[in-house]
Amino acid sequence: MTGKPMRGFGIAAVAIITLACGAQQGQTSATQTDVGVTKDTITIGGTFPVSGPATAYYSVAKGADAYFEYTNAHGGIGGRKIKYTVVDDAYSAANTPAKARELVQDDQVFLTYGDLGTPNNLAVRDYYNQQKVPQLFVFTGSSHWGADYTQYPWTLGWQPDYVSEGKIYAKYMLQNESSDKIGILYQNDDYGKDYVNGLKQGLGDKASSMIVKEVTYNTGDPIDMKSQVNALKGSTADTFYVAATPNYAANAVTNAIASGWNPKLYMNNVSNSTSTWRKVAGALGASSAKVDGMISTVYLKDPVDTAKWGSDSGVGLFKTVMSQFGGALAPSQPCPADGTDGFCVAGMASAFSLVDVLKKANADGQLTRKHVMDIACCGFNETNNPLLLPGEVVNTTKTNHFPIQEMQLEKWQSDHWVTFGQVIDARK
Repeated sequence: MTGKPMRGFGIAAVAIITLACGAQQGQTSATQTDVGVTKDTITIGGTFPVSGPATAYYSVAKGADAYFEYTNAHGGIGGRKIKYTVVDDAYSAANTPAKARELVQDDQVFLTYGDLGTPNNLAVRDYYNQQKVPQLFVFTGSSHWGADYTQYPWTLGWQPDYVSEGKIYAKYMLQNESSDKIGILYQNDDYGKDYVNGLKQGLGDKASSMIVKEVTYNTGDPIDMKSQVNALKGSTADTFYVAATPNYAANAVTNAIASGWNPKLYMNNVSNSTSTWRKVAGALGASSAKVDGMISTVYLKDPVDTAKWGSDSGVGLFKTVMSQFGGALAPSQPCPADGTDGFCVAGMASAFSLVDVLKKANADGQLTRKHVMDIACCGFNETNNPLLLPGEVVNTTKTNHFPIQEMQLEKWQSDHWVTFGQVIDARK
């Protein structure tokens, strides 16, 4: 659900209204509340690339909003409806601070949820922590959110971290392809560097001999990876490790195959949506078979794999939610109910966790920022998320602030992903 509260009130007027609402709630409900929570609504917000070079990730917000609307249709949070205000930072960290202030000062959000992008979140975490506004389940797997928790206790991730994912690829390479000569393409910021650092840590002493070339691009660069691909092709690399956002990743692989370079492919999880690679396969035509065997990771059920998940209740719920509410946030570009847009799946899965947190806080009679943060950061144990792989949990403790750490390897096959091996716990 989108929409903005009325603008134009003075600061003093807003303060008076807020105090009046708080007093009214105190008379009608025993639940303690904070800014952004009324007797009818819980207003939350998020920054996303509605425009710019990473618009594929906007589907995370669309999938999440669909689940919030589904929750609202089924009683909400103790009768309160979730209002999700999404603002566009165009995946530019330079834009995100102003958008964060807009959410907190103008929209008076209770918390922010799902804010997308590593550099974007790094640009605003100081602000959110100073304001003591929960920056919950940010949609980026940077290791910062768990590793820096002591310094930034109002910021928390959700998905598996990129360093651990890189280590998983390294372990597979060492066990199965120890003679690989690896060429790396990565986004030149903390996001891309986490993936490279994880791979190097996992390869250990063999990193220097196995990695033969590294090339980068910057956020906002033209989506044309031809020169980077040619540099890798001209090296001795026979393996292509990609740590890029979807449009750049797809362009890089397309250029590699079109140039006649046919390396083994490793694709980072946050660029492996089925819809992305079906488009690549379609563009490559007869050469699309050269994408087959591309390795990535997964931690969510894939609705496209009907043979495996066709009768799964969680996937069934996803299809119901998207059929009914998938277009609530962006009617002209709704989330497909068939699950081909994996970012919609991820959005709903993480939204399920946020709703879980809010319901727990409401049951405790404390819909306050601090109590919600305490539940999410330090004592959350969600074992029933309908879209996580079987056996996976969303878990935090006072000493562990990486909510999800299990992943499974998968390979691209014709027009879909196929999992293989066991679920890997990166904590071990």
